[in-house]
Amino acid sequence: MSIRNLFTDSSDWGCDMHGRDLERRNRVSRRAFMRNGALALVGTSVVPAFLTRSIYAEMDRAAAANKKLVVVFQRGACDGLNVVVPYAEKNYYAMRPSIAIQQKDVVDLNGFFGLHPSMAPLKPLYDQGHLAIIHAAGSPDPSRSHFDAQDYMESGTPGVKVTQDGWLNRALIDAPQSNATAFRAVALGTQVPRTLQGKIPAIAVANLQDFSVAGRGPQTSPISNAFQAMYDQSTDAMLHGTGQETFEAVRMLKAADPAHYTPAAGANYPNAPFGNSLKQIAQLMKANLGVEAAFADIGGWDTHQNQGAATGQLANRLTEFSKSIAAFWTDMGDEAENITLVTMSEFGRTARQNGTGGTDHGHANVMFVLGGQVKGGKVYGKWPGLSNEQLNEGRDLKVTTDFRNVLGEAAFRSLGSRDMERVFPGSKVNQSTFLNFV
Repeated sequence: MSIRNLFTDSSDWGCDMHGRDLERRNRVSRRAFMRNGALALVGTSVVPAFLTRSIYAEMDRAAAANKKLVVVFQRGACDGLNVVVPYAEKNYYAMRPSIAIQQKDVVDLNGFFGLHPSMAPLKPLYDQGHLAIIHAAGSPDPSRSHFDAQDYMESGTPGVKVTQDGWLNRALIDAPQSNATAFRAVALGTQVPRTLQGKIPAIAVANLQDFSVAGRGPQTSPISNAFQAMYDQSTDAMLHGTGQETFEAVRMLKAADPAHYTPAAGANYPNAPFGNSLKQIAQLMKANLGVEAAFADIGGWDTHQNQGAATGQLANRLTEFSKSIAAFWTDMGDEAENITLVTMSEFGRTARQNGTGGTDHGHANVMFVLGGQVKGGKVYGKWPGLSNEQLNEGRDLKVTTDFRNVLGEAAFRSLGSRDMERVFPGSKVNQSTFLNFV
């Protein structure tokens, strides 16, 4: 019998009931199960005991928020000026004679800014008020080193190299905790990124099909053994106590054949690494495995040469980027209301193109925030201008919004993190400095 039949065929259930109250409880639990879509991505004949307990607990948590945060890192320093184009700035075209996005190709947003044509899949989300854009955002640290700048942004402590943990891990420490599972913090990749390192256990999954948890022994994968060891060595009573139940959940996911997961109608993920990462995040979230924070990255943004304009190298990266995010939003359906997705990149690129048809390491950039609670359809932040005298060091877009302010508001509104001094020490980020895009 499939899960759907198990929870909808009341004729079989009625014969074993011992009173009307128990029958009523089963009817409510079936509704709760179907409403949350727990493992509804596929059919299976095995329903472990912990899922039944989770369903009953759901009735008690019906009024809870259940919000989730997804963080996307564009590694390599994306050229924000060609992603969200200030086409009304005359100097923009003067500084970029061969790589500027021509006004006829721009997807207009508000008469001043427009999207790169390869970002068109995100325009409907902007028009619907779900997508907010923060321009001239970035780090106060002036580093132009990819390694240092990424480290500073992931640690959340610009200019400080001794920070041991990541900002998102600290945000989870400060967030209210209900029934934490091993999937509370998940990264799609081969290792836990700097962003999620810290006291809260986090896992990295390169591919759900490879996430074997059949038990110990020579036939198990290194991921499985490491995952089991995380719980065996844990001193956190709550996490240790739920370890075996989480293993049961992953076994169930494995048995459900994740290779044949079918996204929602209209969710057309690109068959590429970033598209596959977001598809698997959607799969984990729809499986109701307790994901609160998820991380994915996408590289290929270091466009020193042959960057292109409406077509070319940058356009290709933006196509995968925008189509993947749009597919993820569609795939999550009603659950998208509880999700906030934020994007970041270590720094922007020079306002002027270089001699090889590309751009060099710059300063300010653009960030996107997508979500059901987001006050979108607007470009946030103070625009510093692109006149020669307005540029940072005479070459870059100036930073007017600290990236920590954007991430802080996203963590505050989605995860419930309140102590911004813990999440971003020394930043002076607090509720009064938020842009109020959520």
